[in-house]
Amino acid sequence: MIEIPSRLEGKQFSLHQLEQTLKPLGYAIGGGWDYDHGYFDYKIADHLGYQFLRVPFQAVDGQLDSHGTTVELGRPFLLAHKYQRGIDDFADVGNAGAAFNQFAEPQDPDATVPEPYISVGKALVQELERRLLD
Repeated sequence: MIEIPSRLEGKQFSLHQLEQTLKPLGYAIGGGWDYDHGYFDYKIADHLGYQFLRVPFQAVDGQLDSHGTTVELGRPFLLAHKYQRGIDDFADVGNAGAAFNQFAEPQDPDATVPEPYISVGKALVQELERRLLD
């Protein structure tokens, strides 16, 4: 995991507004959400696993499944997971591959983020700052 300091940290937004702005850019609410916190994930690559930019958020009022919830953004970070090698090697095509990889335990859940993806992550954070703050 590599943290990327950002002007977004501590800023509050309507969760609905964030979803409307970020989803068309390729962000999705990650599977690790709870009623009081979650993550917007942007898949950067899937080379030997996957590399994501993750933007954490925390509910300020209400719960994430409630209408009109305000959230506060945390520090964005890059995350890399390496898939286990083995039976999934042959299931890496299309929807079938996605279904298998979705449930595969990562071989290394905190793998090293390859250098080229660090600059991509920083550029993505700068783009988010422009879209949300300027």
